Amino acid sequence: MAMGNTGKPILKTLAGHIGPTPPVWIMRQAGRYLPEYRELRKTAPSFIDFCLNPDMASEATLQPIRRFDLDAAIVFADILLIPHAMDCGVHFVAGEGPKLRPLEREDSLLALQKAWSVEKLSPIGETLQKVRSNLPGDVTLIGFAGAPWTVATYMVQGGGSKDKWETRLWAWQDPESFDALLDILVEASIEYLHMQAKAGAEVLKLFESWAEGLPEPFFDRFIIRPAKNIVEGLRARGVDLPIIGFPRGCGLLAERYARETGITAIALDQSQIGTWFNQNLPKNMVVQGNLDPAVLRTGGDVLRDEVMRIKQSFAGRPHIFNLGHGITLDTPPEHMAQLVKWVKTPS
Repeated sequence: MAMGNTGKPILKTLAGHIGPTPPVWIMRQAGRYLPEYRELRKTAPSFIDFCLNPDMASEATLQPIRRFDLDAAIVFADILLIPHAMDCGVHFVAGEGPKLRPLEREDSLLALQKAWSVEKLSPIGETLQKVRSNLPGDVTLIGFAGAPWTVATYMVQGGGSKDKWETRLWAWQDPESFDALLDILVEASIEYLHMQAKAGAEVLKLFESWAEGLPEPFFDRFIIRPAKNIVEGLRARGVDLPIIGFPRGCGLLAERYARETGITAIALDQSQIGTWFNQNLPKNMVVQGNLDPAVLRTGGDVLRDEVMRIKQSFAGRPHIFNLGHGITLDTPPEHMAQLVKWVKTPS
């Protein structure tokens, strides 16, 4: 489970290589903006069923690779599969997104541990194996998990939340039990990512989607500490794959996240100034990002100019081109083709 073929552009970049143009992949590159995905999705009774069907999920993972000259495929899954495997009632409502049975403080955390089994997510391993055997030789396969704070927020709130109020209250009012919840999610994440590494993932990514708006003590305890523990837990199990961390919305605190968690690469959102991070990050830290998804949706000269600007902002540093968040469902596929062409055009 060490880094494999370093001739692959993304693996070379994650090992510190700086080429004439950065490699590129896009968050949510497999999904609803592609007509072939929409047709495939109609054949599954639910989104969770789709994610846990290796034939469907592997096909979805490969669809953008067939269309575009991308340097990585990311396994088609969801950040809420761990709470699904903990029997938290995860389901998706059209037009509203994910819903869960809200986790109450008096609920037994032991029940989550008893319900959890990484075997419940073994179809994700099968998907990775299927994809790996069908990828072009120069394309890297990425596995991922939701980071503990983000996953806990969904569990406590019962879905997405702009202010994460109930989660923040729990964390302030009963920090011992909240830390225990995060520790359960850390251990589950280590098992899940270890399984993905064994199944053929070549890079792992942690999605901390709700890292914004936290006071610094919370950022230390609930963002940095769990990520560090996951990285160390994977290394202790012999997983030597590159790890990308994405603490979305945390501003300049991403510099501390990069230095203190042990990750290989830091993914930046569109609000974070590339030139500042290029000057202040450790010299060996790889950066991923950070085009505004709205620019990709716009396309044309605006897209070309922003691609060139972002490439220049990370000059002299190993850089993987990506968005600052996921591609939107109304993005024309031809804009993706434009993006890839301009990323791979020397500045």
